Amino acid sequence: MSALPFLGAALPSNFLAQYADWLKENQRDLEIQDPIMPEVLDGDWRSLVKNIKSILDGYTGRMGVHGPFLSLTLIGYDPKIRQVVVDRLLQSLEICGELGATHMVVHSPIEFFGTPFLPSRPDFGHPFESQLIAETMMPVVAKAEQIGCKLVIENIWDRHPHIWAGLIRSFGSEYVCASVDTGHAFMQYATHHAPAVDYWMLEAGDKLEHLHLQDTDGYSDRHWAPGEGDLNWHAIFAALRELKQSPRLILELADYHAIPRAVSYLNGLGLAQ
Repeated sequence: MSALPFLGAALPSNFLAQYADWLKENQRDLEIQDPIMPEVLDGDWRSLVKNIKSILDGYTGRMGVHGPFLSLTLIGYDPKIRQVVVDRLLQSLEICGELGATHMVVHSPIEFFGTPFLPSRPDFGHPFESQLIAETMMPVVAKAEQIGCKLVIENIWDRHPHIWAGLIRSFGSEYVCASVDTGHAFMQYATHHAPAVDYWMLEAGDKLEHLHLQDTDGYSDRHWAPGEGDLNWHAIFAALRELKQSPRLILELADYHAIPRAVSYLNGLGLAQ
């Protein structure tokens, strides 16, 4: 990449007006966070979509949504629980279709992938967990392919990037891709000796479609602005330059007002704008 990449942001719809001009000026990547909430999925989301489109009139950048994850898991054993998860993800994809969104964040499951124990027995462990994930995701992947929206599976408590990347590749679909959350990866690096953030990016390789950029001290999932924690941003952007594709660069910060500060910091390092 010759020019510095442009940073985008994850925002709830009530902050879109504040950042609309900034987003449109360079058609920055955008992620709408509203579909995380069940009250949005069960509410008048069509009016919400209409309002978002009005605010973003003239925006032609890469837009997506953060899919629902609260109380949801991709590895539910009970088929009724799995159906709830499927229904929620399909509801969010319906919003994607109305918005014209082209990515949806899906959380990686944490029960198995978040432990250091790697069982291999088919009745208890990785193969069984993978089967449950496949059964849950099958109709969701089919819908995503139908509307042209990529599902980006975000590392959460994952400690083993090769298993996470293998899960993503197991679907054999161009519409199932990888999302690296820099803060999540660093937390596992700091507390469980997992690989560093840039390794997750390179392990995903050509499947890396999306990054959540946030800083942390490794103690908790801070979602601080870059520069406020302990991440090695030079290493992260060096890994980014090794990729042939240009993943979506989404600042996912706890303080939405900190976005200009985050952009200024990374620009000052000569890494992004």
